[in-house]
Amino acid sequence: MNILVVDDEPNVRRSLSIFLRRRGFHVDEADSGESALGKIAAKAYDLMITDLRMSPMDGLELLRRAKRVAPPMEVIVITAYGSVESGVRAMKEGAFDYVTKPFDNEELMMLVERALDMRRLEEEVNELRARLREKYGAEAILGRSRKMMDVMRMVTRVAKTDSTILITGESGTGKELVARAIHANSNRAQGPWVAVNCGAIPENLQESEFFGYVRGAFTGAMRDKIGLVQEADGGTLFLDEIGETSPALQVKLLRFLQDGEVRRVGDTRSRRVDVRLIAATNQDLEKLVREGAFREDLYYRLSVIPIRLPALRERREDIPVLAAHFARRFSEELGRPTVGISSQALALLMEYDWPGNVRELENVMERAVVLCQGDRIMPEDLPPHFWGEDESLIQVTRRKDMTLEELERFYILHVLHKYGGNRKKAADVLGLSRATLWRKLRQYGVDGAFPAEVNNVAE
Repeated sequence: MNILVVDDEPNVRRSLSIFLRRRGFHVDEADSGESALGKIAAKAYDLMITDLRMSPMDGLELLRRAKRVAPPMEVIVITAYGSVESGVRAMKEGAFDYVTKPFDNEELMMLVERALDMRRLEEEVNELRARLREKYGAEAILGRSRKMMDVMRMVTRVAKTDSTILITGESGTGKELVARAIHANSNRAQGPWVAVNCGAIPENLQESEFFGYVRGAFTGAMRDKIGLVQEADGGTLFLDEIGETSPALQVKLLRFLQDGEVRRVGDTRSRRVDVRLIAATNQDLEKLVREGAFREDLYYRLSVIPIRLPALRERREDIPVLAAHFARRFSEELGRPTVGISSQALALLMEYDWPGNVRELENVMERAVVLCQGDRIMPEDLPPHFWGEDESLIQVTRRKDMTLEELERFYILHVLHKYGGNRKKAADVLGLSRATLWRKLRQYGVDGAFPAEVNNVAE
Protein backbone atom coordinates (compact mmCIF):
# COMPACT_ATOMS: atom_id res chain seq x y z
CA MET A 1 0.00 0.00 0.00
CA ASN A 2 1.29 3.46 -0.96
CA ILE A 3 1.29 6.26 1.65
CA LEU A 4 2.13 9.94 1.17
CA VAL A 5 3.32 11.88 4.24
CA VAL A 6 2.94 15.68 3.99
CA ASP A 7 4.48 18.05 6.56
CA ASP A 8 6.59 21.21 6.28
CA GLU A 9 8.55 20.23 9.39
CA PRO A 10 11.39 17.95 8.15
CA ASN A 11 11.98 16.15 11.45
CA VAL A 12 8.32 15.25 11.93
CA ARG A 13 7.92 14.19 8.30
CA ARG A 14 11.03 12.00 8.24
CA SER A 15 10.45 10.29 11.57
CA LEU A 16 6.88 9.42 10.60
CA SER A 17 8.02 8.12 7.20
CA ILE A 18 10.72 5.95 8.78
CA PHE A 19 8.18 4.52 11.24
CA LEU A 20 5.76 3.60 8.43
CA ARG A 21 8.49 2.11 6.21
CA ARG A 22 9.54 -0.13 9.07
CA ARG A 23 5.95 -1.36 9.18
CA GLY A 24 6.25 -2.46 5.55
CA PHE A 25 4.56 0.42 3.69
CA HIS A 26 5.79 2.22 0.59
CA VAL A 27 6.14 5.83 1.73
CA ASP A 28 6.77 9.06 -0.19
CA GLU A 29 7.26 12.50 1.36
CA ALA A 30 6.12 16.00 0.45
CA ASP A 31 7.19 19.20 2.21
CA SER A 32 4.25 21.33 1.03
CA GLY A 33 0.71 21.16 -0.30
CA GLU A 34 1.87 22.07 -3.81
CA SER A 35 4.46 19.29 -3.78
CA ALA A 36 1.88 16.81 -2.50
CA LEU A 37 -0.58 17.64 -5.28
CA GLY A 38 2.15 17.05 -7.86
CA LYS A 39 2.93 13.64 -6.42
CA ILE A 40 -0.77 12.70 -6.22
CA ALA A 41 -1.23 13.62 -9.89
CA ALA A 42 1.71 11.42 -10.89
CA LYS A 43 1.11 8.38 -8.66
CA ALA A 44 -1.79 6.56 -7.04
CA TYR A 45 -1.75 6.62 -3.24
CA ASP A 46 -3.97 4.65 -0.90
CA LEU A 47 -3.49 7.03 2.03
CA MET A 48 -2.24 10.56 2.65
CA ILE A 49 -1.22 11.73 6.12
CA THR A 50 -0.99 15.51 6.28
CA ASP A 51 -0.45 18.21 8.86
CA LEU A 52 -3.12 20.90 8.88
CA ARG A 53 -0.83 23.77 9.81
CA MET A 54 1.25 24.46 6.70
CA SER A 55 1.81 27.44 4.44
CA PRO A 56 1.16 28.80 1.93
CA MET A 57 -1.38 25.99 1.35
CA ASP A 58 -2.75 24.60 4.60
CA GLY A 59 -3.77 20.99 5.12
CA LEU A 60 -7.49 21.69 4.76
CA GLU A 61 -7.07 23.22 1.31
CA LEU A 62 -4.77 20.33 0.36
CA LEU A 63 -7.47 17.91 1.51
CA ARG A 64 -10.12 19.61 -0.64
CA ARG A 65 -7.94 19.66 -3.75
CA ALA A 66 -6.58 16.15 -3.22
CA LYS A 67 -10.11 14.75 -2.94
CA ARG A 68 -10.91 16.28 -6.32
CA VAL A 69 -7.77 14.81 -7.91
CA ALA A 70 -7.86 11.40 -6.19
CA PRO A 71 -11.24 10.89 -4.47
CA PRO A 72 -10.67 7.22 -3.53
CA MET A 73 -7.54 8.07 -1.49
CA GLU A 74 -8.10 8.10 2.26
CA VAL A 75 -6.72 11.03 4.28
CA ILE A 76 -5.68 11.28 7.92
CA VAL A 77 -5.00 14.80 9.19
CA ILE A 78 -2.72 15.86 12.03
CA THR A 79 -3.98 18.77 14.11
CA ALA A 80 -2.39 20.93 16.79
CA TYR A 81 -3.03 20.16 20.45
CA GLY A 82 -6.49 21.30 21.46
CA SER A 83 -7.67 21.85 17.87
CA VAL A 84 -10.28 19.12 17.82
CA GLU A 85 -12.70 21.36 15.94
CA SER A 86 -10.29 21.64 13.01
CA GLY A 87 -10.04 17.85 12.88
CA VAL A 88 -13.83 17.51 12.84
CA ARG A 89 -14.01 20.12 10.10
CA ALA A 90 -11.49 18.12 8.08
CA MET A 91 -13.64 14.99 8.46
CA LYS A 92 -16.60 16.93 7.10
CA GLU A 93 -14.43 17.76 4.08
CA GLY A 94 -13.75 14.07 3.49
CA ALA A 95 -10.89 13.09 5.81
CA PHE A 96 -11.02 9.55 7.19
CA ASP A 97 -10.02 10.66 10.69
CA TYR A 98 -7.69 12.98 12.60
CA VAL A 99 -5.02 12.73 15.29
CA THR A 100 -3.80 15.52 17.58
CA LYS A 101 -0.20 16.40 18.40
CA PRO A 102 1.64 15.05 20.22
CA PHE A 103 0.42 11.65 19.03
CA ASP A 104 1.48 8.15 19.91
CA ASN A 105 2.84 6.17 16.94
CA GLU A 106 0.79 3.13 17.86
CA GLU A 107 -2.36 5.24 18.04
CA LEU A 108 -1.63 6.58 14.56
CA MET A 109 -0.86 3.06 13.34
CA MET A 110 -4.35 1.93 14.37
CA LEU A 111 -5.85 4.74 12.29
CA VAL A 112 -3.61 3.88 9.34
CA GLU A 113 -4.67 0.23 9.41
CA ARG A 114 -8.34 1.18 9.64
CA ALA A 115 -8.03 3.65 6.77
CA LEU A 116 -6.21 1.15 4.55
CA ASP A 117 -8.75 -1.52 5.43
CA MET A 118 -11.47 0.89 4.27
CA ARG A 119 -9.48 1.55 1.08
CA ARG A 120 -9.17 -2.18 0.32
CA LEU A 121 -12.86 -2.66 1.02
CA GLU A 122 -13.78 0.18 -1.34
CA GLU A 123 -11.69 -1.41 -4.10
CA GLU A 124 -13.54 -4.71 -3.64
CA VAL A 125 -16.90 -2.95 -3.63
CA ASN A 126 -16.08 -0.83 -6.69
CA GLU A 127 -14.99 -3.93 -8.59
CA LEU A 128 -18.27 -5.63 -7.73
CA ARG A 129 -20.29 -2.55 -8.69
CA ALA A 130 -18.51 -2.38 -12.03
CA ARG A 131 -19.48 -5.98 -12.77
CA LEU A 132 -23.06 -5.26 -11.78
CA ARG A 133 -23.25 -2.17 -13.98
CA GLU A 134 -21.82 -4.13 -16.88
CA LYS A 135 -24.29 -6.96 -16.39
CA TYR A 136 -27.45 -5.04 -15.52
CA GLY A 137 -26.77 -1.50 -16.76
CA ALA A 138 -27.85 -0.30 -13.31
CA GLU A 139 -26.35 1.68 -10.46
CA ALA A 140 -26.08 -1.40 -8.22
CA ILE A 141 -25.60 -0.60 -4.56
CA LEU A 142 -24.59 2.90 -3.54
CA GLY A 143 -23.26 4.33 -0.30
CA ARG A 144 -20.03 4.74 1.63
CA SER A 145 -21.45 4.22 5.11
CA ARG A 146 -19.72 1.60 7.19
CA LYS A 147 -22.89 -0.48 7.38
CA MET A 148 -23.32 -0.68 3.61
CA MET A 149 -19.62 -1.32 3.09
CA ASP A 150 -19.92 -4.24 5.53
CA VAL A 151 -22.84 -5.57 3.49
CA MET A 152 -20.86 -5.34 0.27
CA ARG A 153 -17.84 -6.99 1.87
CA MET A 154 -20.08 -9.87 2.95
CA VAL A 155 -21.41 -10.11 -0.62
CA THR A 156 -17.90 -10.48 -2.04
CA ARG A 157 -17.05 -13.14 0.55
CA VAL A 158 -20.08 -15.38 0.17
CA ALA A 159 -20.83 -15.02 -3.54
CA LYS A 160 -18.39 -17.73 -4.65
CA THR A 161 -19.92 -20.28 -2.27
CA ASP A 162 -23.14 -22.23 -2.71
CA SER A 163 -24.34 -21.58 0.84
CA THR A 164 -27.97 -20.65 1.36
CA ILE A 165 -28.41 -16.99 2.29
CA LEU A 166 -31.19 -15.17 4.15
CA ILE A 167 -31.41 -11.42 3.51
CA THR A 168 -33.46 -9.42 5.99
CA GLY A 169 -34.42 -5.77 6.08
CA GLU A 170 -37.31 -3.37 5.82
CA SER A 171 -39.20 -2.91 2.56
CA GLY A 172 -37.32 -0.73 0.12
CA THR A 173 -33.82 -1.41 1.45
CA GLY A 174 -32.70 -3.24 -1.70
CA LYS A 175 -32.84 -6.92 -0.75
CA GLU A 176 -33.31 -8.14 -4.32
CA LEU A 177 -30.48 -5.91 -5.51
CA VAL A 178 -28.14 -7.53 -2.98
CA ALA A 179 -29.32 -10.97 -4.06
CA ARG A 180 -28.59 -10.04 -7.69
CA ALA A 181 -25.15 -8.84 -6.63
CA ILE A 182 -24.43 -12.23 -5.06
CA HIS A 183 -25.61 -14.06 -8.18
CA ALA A 184 -23.66 -11.78 -10.54
CA ASN A 185 -20.46 -12.33 -8.58
CA SER A 186 -20.88 -16.10 -8.23
CA ASN A 187 -19.75 -19.07 -10.25
CA ARG A 188 -23.39 -19.34 -11.35
CA ALA A 189 -23.46 -15.91 -13.00
CA GLN A 190 -23.96 -17.47 -16.45
CA GLY A 191 -26.80 -19.64 -15.16
CA PRO A 192 -30.46 -18.63 -14.79
CA TRP A 193 -31.65 -16.05 -12.28
CA VAL A 194 -35.19 -16.81 -11.13
CA ALA A 195 -36.83 -14.33 -8.74
CA VAL A 196 -40.14 -15.14 -7.07
CA ASN A 197 -42.37 -13.04 -4.84
CA CYS A 198 -43.82 -15.71 -2.57
CA GLY A 199 -46.60 -13.42 -1.36
CA ALA A 200 -47.90 -12.98 -4.92
CA ILE A 201 -48.66 -16.70 -5.43
CA PRO A 202 -51.98 -17.96 -3.96
CA GLU A 203 -51.45 -20.55 -1.26
CA ASN A 204 -53.29 -23.29 -3.18
CA LEU A 205 -50.99 -22.81 -6.19
CA GLN A 206 -47.65 -22.51 -4.44
CA GLU A 207 -46.65 -26.17 -4.58
CA SER A 208 -47.43 -26.58 -8.31
CA GLU A 209 -45.76 -23.25 -9.19
CA PHE A 210 -42.59 -24.06 -7.29
CA PHE A 211 -42.24 -27.74 -8.13
CA GLY A 212 -44.30 -28.16 -11.32
CA TYR A 213 -46.80 -30.83 -12.24
CA VAL A 214 -47.45 -33.60 -14.74
CA ARG A 215 -50.33 -33.82 -17.13
CA GLY A 216 -53.51 -35.00 -15.42
CA ALA A 217 -52.23 -34.26 -11.89
CA PHE A 218 -55.33 -32.16 -11.26
CA THR A 219 -58.21 -30.59 -13.16
CA GLY A 220 -56.79 -28.20 -15.73
CA ALA A 221 -53.35 -29.82 -15.87
CA MET A 222 -53.39 -30.35 -19.67
CA ARG A 223 -49.63 -30.72 -20.07
CA ASP A 224 -46.45 -31.25 -18.08
CA LYS A 225 -44.99 -28.12 -16.49
CA ILE A 226 -41.64 -27.67 -14.76
CA GLY A 227 -41.61 -25.59 -11.61
CA LEU A 228 -39.68 -22.48 -10.66
CA VAL A 229 -37.10 -24.50 -8.73
CA GLN A 230 -36.27 -26.59 -11.79
CA GLU A 231 -36.18 -23.45 -13.99
CA ALA A 232 -33.33 -22.20 -11.82
CA ASP A 233 -31.24 -25.37 -12.36
CA GLY A 234 -27.59 -24.34 -12.65
CA GLY A 235 -28.31 -20.87 -11.33
CA THR A 236 -29.90 -19.00 -8.43
CA LEU A 237 -33.44 -19.06 -7.06
CA PHE A 238 -34.40 -15.92 -5.16
CA LEU A 239 -37.41 -16.28 -2.89
CA ASP A 240 -38.61 -12.84 -1.81
CA GLU A 241 -41.01 -12.60 1.17
CA ILE A 242 -40.24 -16.17 2.21
CA GLY A 243 -42.39 -15.65 5.31
CA GLU A 244 -45.50 -15.71 3.10
CA THR A 245 -45.07 -19.38 2.14
CA SER A 246 -47.67 -21.94 3.20
CA PRO A 247 -46.88 -24.70 5.71
CA ALA A 248 -47.15 -27.31 2.94
CA LEU A 249 -44.65 -25.47 0.75
CA GLN A 250 -42.29 -25.02 3.70
CA VAL A 251 -42.16 -28.80 4.10
CA LYS A 252 -41.27 -29.30 0.43
CA LEU A 253 -38.67 -26.51 0.49
CA LEU A 254 -37.04 -28.12 3.50
CA ARG A 255 -36.91 -31.47 1.73
CA PHE A 256 -35.43 -29.83 -1.36
CA LEU A 257 -32.72 -28.10 0.69
CA GLN A 258 -31.88 -31.41 2.37
CA ASP A 259 -31.56 -33.67 -0.67
CA GLY A 260 -31.44 -31.34 -3.70
CA GLU A 261 -34.34 -33.12 -5.45
CA VAL A 262 -37.77 -32.01 -6.65
CA ARG A 263 -40.87 -34.03 -7.42
CA ARG A 264 -43.59 -32.51 -9.56
CA VAL A 265 -47.20 -32.75 -8.42
CA GLY A 266 -48.60 -36.06 -9.67
CA ASP A 267 -45.19 -37.49 -10.58
CA THR A 268 -43.80 -40.76 -9.22
CA ARG A 269 -40.11 -39.94 -9.42
CA SER A 270 -37.83 -37.16 -8.26
CA ARG A 271 -35.34 -35.14 -10.26
CA ARG A 272 -32.04 -33.77 -8.98
CA VAL A 273 -31.45 -30.06 -9.55
CA ASP A 274 -28.48 -27.83 -8.83
CA VAL A 275 -29.80 -24.57 -7.40
CA ARG A 276 -28.39 -21.95 -5.07
CA LEU A 277 -31.17 -20.57 -2.86
CA ILE A 278 -31.32 -16.99 -1.58
CA ALA A 279 -34.32 -15.98 0.52
CA ALA A 280 -35.42 -12.56 1.72
CA THR A 281 -38.00 -11.16 4.08
CA ASN A 282 -39.04 -7.95 5.81
CA GLN A 283 -40.66 -9.97 8.59
CA ASP A 284 -39.17 -11.24 11.84
CA LEU A 285 -38.86 -14.95 11.02
CA GLU A 286 -37.71 -15.80 14.54
CA LYS A 287 -40.97 -14.32 15.84
CA LEU A 288 -42.95 -16.31 13.25
CA VAL A 289 -41.13 -19.45 14.42
CA ARG A 290 -42.11 -18.75 18.03
CA GLU A 291 -45.71 -18.21 16.92
CA GLY A 292 -45.72 -21.47 14.97
CA ALA A 293 -46.23 -19.72 11.61
CA PHE A 294 -42.84 -20.71 10.18
CA ARG A 295 -40.93 -23.97 10.51
CA GLU A 296 -37.92 -23.72 12.82
CA ASP A 297 -35.92 -26.32 10.88
CA LEU A 298 -36.49 -24.47 7.61
CA TYR A 299 -35.47 -21.18 9.22
CA TYR A 300 -32.10 -22.61 10.23
CA ARG A 301 -31.65 -24.15 6.78
CA LEU A 302 -32.27 -20.79 5.14
CA SER A 303 -30.14 -18.65 7.45
CA VAL A 304 -26.81 -20.40 6.97
CA ILE A 305 -25.45 -16.97 6.09
CA PRO A 306 -27.68 -14.09 7.28
CA ILE A 307 -27.28 -10.63 5.78
CA ARG A 308 -29.17 -7.72 7.31
CA LEU A 309 -29.69 -4.57 5.25
CA PRO A 310 -29.77 -1.37 7.33
CA ALA A 311 -32.69 1.02 7.00
CA LEU A 312 -31.86 4.32 5.31
CA ARG A 313 -32.32 6.20 8.59
CA GLU A 314 -29.50 4.03 10.01
CA ARG A 315 -27.06 5.23 7.33
CA ARG A 316 -27.96 8.88 6.84
CA GLU A 317 -24.48 9.64 5.50
CA ASP A 318 -25.51 7.79 2.31
CA ILE A 319 -28.51 10.04 1.66
CA PRO A 320 -26.57 12.78 -0.22
CA VAL A 321 -24.89 10.17 -2.44
CA LEU A 322 -28.16 8.42 -3.25
CA ALA A 323 -30.08 11.66 -3.74
CA ALA A 324 -27.45 13.03 -6.14
CA HIS A 325 -27.44 9.76 -8.06
CA PHE A 326 -31.21 9.75 -8.49
CA ALA A 327 -31.22 13.44 -9.43
CA ARG A 328 -28.66 12.74 -12.14
CA ARG A 329 -30.51 9.67 -13.41
CA PHE A 330 -33.93 11.30 -13.63
CA SER A 331 -32.44 14.43 -15.21
CA GLU A 332 -30.98 12.23 -17.95
CA GLU A 333 -34.29 10.42 -18.43
CA LEU A 334 -36.06 13.78 -18.84
CA GLY A 335 -33.43 14.99 -21.29
CA ARG A 336 -32.48 18.01 -19.19
CA PRO A 337 -29.21 19.20 -17.63
CA THR A 338 -28.46 17.52 -14.33
CA VAL A 339 -30.08 19.41 -11.47
CA GLY A 340 -28.30 19.97 -8.19
CA ILE A 341 -29.76 19.85 -4.69
CA SER A 342 -29.92 23.01 -2.59
CA SER A 343 -28.52 22.88 0.93
CA GLN A 344 -32.02 23.58 2.34
CA ALA A 345 -33.55 20.65 0.43
CA LEU A 346 -30.66 18.36 1.38
CA ALA A 347 -31.10 19.29 5.03
CA LEU A 348 -34.74 18.18 4.86
CA LEU A 349 -33.76 14.94 3.14
CA MET A 350 -31.21 14.27 5.89
CA GLU A 351 -33.73 15.01 8.63
CA TYR A 352 -36.50 12.75 7.31
CA ASP A 353 -36.81 9.20 8.71
CA TRP A 354 -37.56 7.43 5.37
CA PRO A 355 -40.05 4.69 6.34
CA GLY A 356 -39.98 3.56 2.70
CA ASN A 357 -36.17 3.54 2.62
CA VAL A 358 -34.22 3.83 -0.67
CA ARG A 359 -37.31 3.13 -2.77
CA GLU A 360 -39.08 6.09 -1.16
CA LEU A 361 -36.04 8.33 -1.70
CA GLU A 362 -36.00 7.32 -5.37
CA ASN A 363 -39.67 8.29 -5.76
CA VAL A 364 -39.16 11.59 -3.92
CA MET A 365 -36.22 12.51 -6.15
CA GLU A 366 -38.14 11.65 -9.32
CA ARG A 367 -40.92 14.01 -8.22
CA ALA A 368 -38.41 16.70 -7.28
CA VAL A 369 -36.62 16.58 -10.64
CA VAL A 370 -39.94 16.76 -12.50
CA LEU A 371 -41.13 19.76 -10.46
CA CYS A 372 -37.78 21.58 -10.31
CA GLN A 373 -37.93 24.79 -12.36
CA GLY A 374 -34.33 25.93 -11.95
CA ASP A 375 -30.96 24.24 -11.82
CA ARG A 376 -31.30 23.15 -8.17
CA ILE A 377 -33.94 21.20 -6.29
CA MET A 378 -35.49 23.49 -3.67
CA PRO A 379 -37.49 22.57 -0.55
CA GLU A 380 -40.79 23.37 -2.27
CA ASP A 381 -40.01 20.64 -4.86
CA LEU A 382 -40.21 18.01 -2.10
CA PRO A 383 -43.51 16.43 -0.96
CA PRO A 384 -45.57 18.50 1.53
CA HIS A 385 -45.14 16.01 4.36
CA PHE A 386 -41.45 16.93 4.58
CA TRP A 387 -42.60 20.16 6.13
CA GLY A 388 -45.13 18.76 8.57
CA GLU A 389 -47.64 21.39 9.70
CA ASP A 390 -45.07 24.21 9.84
CA GLU A 391 -44.84 26.19 6.59
CA SER A 392 -42.47 28.79 8.03
CA LEU A 393 -39.32 27.11 6.73
CA ILE A 394 -40.47 26.99 3.12
CA GLN A 395 -41.53 30.64 3.40
CA VAL A 396 -38.05 31.56 4.56
CA THR A 397 -36.32 29.78 1.68
CA ARG A 398 -38.39 31.83 -0.77
CA ARG A 399 -37.12 35.11 0.66
CA LYS A 400 -34.51 36.57 -1.65
CA ASP A 401 -33.22 39.18 0.80
CA MET A 402 -32.01 36.65 3.35
CA THR A 403 -28.27 36.22 3.83
CA LEU A 404 -26.62 32.81 4.18
CA GLU A 405 -25.85 33.57 7.83
CA GLU A 406 -29.50 34.43 8.50
CA LEU A 407 -30.68 31.27 6.78
CA GLU A 408 -28.22 29.16 8.79
CA ARG A 409 -29.38 30.79 12.02
CA PHE A 410 -33.01 30.20 11.20
CA TYR A 411 -32.55 26.58 10.21
CA ILE A 412 -30.50 25.69 13.29
CA LEU A 413 -33.18 27.18 15.55
CA HIS A 414 -35.90 25.48 13.51
CA VAL A 415 -34.35 22.03 14.00
CA LEU A 416 -33.62 22.65 17.67
CA HIS A 417 -37.21 23.75 18.24
CA LYS A 418 -38.54 20.74 16.34
CA TYR A 419 -36.70 18.38 18.68
CA GLY A 420 -37.82 20.13 21.84
CA GLY A 421 -34.47 21.70 22.62
CA ASN A 422 -32.61 18.36 22.52
CA ARG A 423 -29.18 19.61 21.47
CA LYS A 424 -27.68 16.16 20.89
CA LYS A 425 -30.48 15.18 18.50
CA ALA A 426 -30.38 18.56 16.77
CA ALA A 427 -26.60 18.35 16.35
CA ASP A 428 -26.92 14.85 14.82
CA VAL A 429 -29.58 16.03 12.36
CA LEU A 430 -27.61 19.16 11.47
CA GLY A 431 -24.37 17.24 11.05
CA LEU A 432 -22.61 19.39 13.65
CA SER A 433 -20.65 18.53 16.76
CA ARG A 434 -22.39 19.53 19.98
CA ALA A 435 -19.55 21.96 20.70
CA THR A 436 -20.12 23.69 17.37
CA LEU A 437 -23.87 23.86 17.99
CA TRP A 438 -23.36 25.39 21.45
CA ARG A 439 -20.93 27.94 20.02
CA LYS A 440 -23.41 28.99 17.33
CA LEU A 441 -26.23 29.30 19.87
CA ARG A 442 -24.05 31.57 21.98
CA GLN A 443 -23.43 33.67 18.87
CA TYR A 444 -27.19 33.92 18.35
CA GLY A 445 -27.68 34.96 21.97
CA VAL A 446 -30.10 32.12 22.74
CA ASP A 447 -29.87 29.20 25.13
CA GLY A 448 -32.38 26.86 23.57
CA ALA A 449 -35.13 26.50 21.00
CA PHE A 450 -37.73 29.22 21.40
CA PRO A 451 -40.79 29.36 19.13
CA ALA A 452 -40.52 33.14 19.00
CA GLU A 453 -37.02 32.94 17.55
CA VAL A 454 -38.24 30.78 14.67
CA ASN A 455 -41.43 32.75 14.09
CA ASN A 456 -39.62 36.10 14.08
CA VAL A 457 -37.31 34.97 11.31
CA ALA A 458 -40.20 33.70 9.20
CA GLU A 459 -42.23 36.88 9.42
